[in-house]
Amino acid sequence: MGIFDGMMGNASEIEPSQAEKEIPELLTASEKVEHAYKLIRDLIIFTNKRLLLIDKQGMTGKKVEYHSIPYRSISHFAIETAGTFDLEAELKIWISSSQTPIQKTFNKQLNIYKVQRVLSEYVNG
Repeated sequence: MGIFDGMMGNASEIEPSQAEKEIPELLTASEKVEHAYKLIRDLIIFTNKRLLLIDKQGMTGKKVEYHSIPYRSISHFAIETAGTFDLEAELKIWISSSQTPIQKTFNKQLNIYKVQRVLSEYVNG
């Protein structure tokens, strides 16, 4: 991930093993990270059981919010692809208990269709 992408708030894909090293205490015995994306210090992690949104807060990042979303609670989602002049793609996820979607931004190099496919497999599976 380039520094420009980080400053623009765009996420880039990271290796699942790298994400697992950052959150070993959050995973259950049968849970595996399958896809992960990093946004400056924050993480978006798809496991075989749930979606984890990790928000590191403050100057040092010592305060961390862990948002766990079971796939069954996702009512629907949408993607918006990057265009010629729009350099970012977006993922919007609606949780059954909320009218406002969770929105995440990805850089143009990331295959947003892959992110959509992963989420679709779990939500529809």
